[in-house]
Order: sequence, then C-alpha cells, then structure tokens
Amino acid sequence: MNRDLIAGAVLLAIAGAYYATIDTIAESTLSDEVGAAGLPRLLAALLALIAVVMMARAVLAARAARKATAAVHHPDEDEENDASVPRALGLLLIGAGYVVLLPYAGYVVCVALLIAAIALYEGAARSWVVPAAAIGGATLYWAIFVKLLGVHQPAGMFFQGWLS
Repeated sequence: MNRDLIAGAVLLAIAGAYYATIDTIAESTLSDEVGAAGLPRLLAALLALIAVVMMARAVLAARAARKATAAVHHPDEDEENDASVPRALGLLLIGAGYVVLLPYAGYVVCVALLIAAIALYEGAARSWVVPAAAIGGATLYWAIFVKLLGVHQPAGMFFQGWLS
C-alpha cells in the first residue's frame, strides 16, 4: 500500500478526532459569531481536506503506475523516498523553532522566519525572492488575522506594543 495513502488516512483520522474535541472548548460571554471554536473548526476542515487530497493523489498515482507499460528505474526517486523521514523531521524542527521563538520574537517575525526557513529547506535559491516572500507572506497573514478577522497574535517580548 502507498505511504501517502496511509499517511492521508492517518491525517483524516487525526482531523476527525480533533474536530470531535472542538466541542469541549468553552464559549466566552465575549465570543463573537465565530466563537472560540471557529478557528479550530477551520483547521480541522483544512487538515481533512489535505488528507483527502493526499489520498486521492496516492490512488491516482497508483492507478497511473499500473497503466504504465514499462517501469523505468530512477535512482533519484529512490533517494528521495529514503530521505522522507529525515526531511519530515527537519520540517518538524523548523516548526518547533517557530513555537519556541513565538513568545519572544512575536507572530510577524516568526511567520517570516518560518516561511524563509521552509523555502530554503526545500531548496529555494538563495536570492532576494526568499526574504521578499517571507516578509510579504508574514505581512499578509498579519493583515488577515489581526486587521481583517480581529484575531490578535502575540507581539513578542521584543516588540511589545508594535503591530497590534
């Protein structure tokens, strides 16, 4: 069975379990129409969507592989598949770094660092595009969450009073 299909099924189960626990979030008297569970519900739905897309891609790839008449051995593909666990651990470490730095550096700086770190980790060319995308992406996420949705993000110890 394809690893992506299994991973998608596991992610779908996690999304279902996460969604089932959302009802335990207490509603505040200060809640708006979205409520305290609005963002977690959105995240659970996005995780489920990603899982379904991942499973569909795995099924379509397996179907296409069966239809192929000649199997050609590509050593580069084997190396990429063998490196999937270390690659996932690297991404996990980048995410952990984000979580550790967030209270100190704040949301905007951490999101910019996260975008840049993942882009470079995934092999993006070291050019002006990476910091531009990181700064633009962080600014866009800040504008969406803080200004548009009114969800205040941590400013961080170093930037108290800015960007709020």
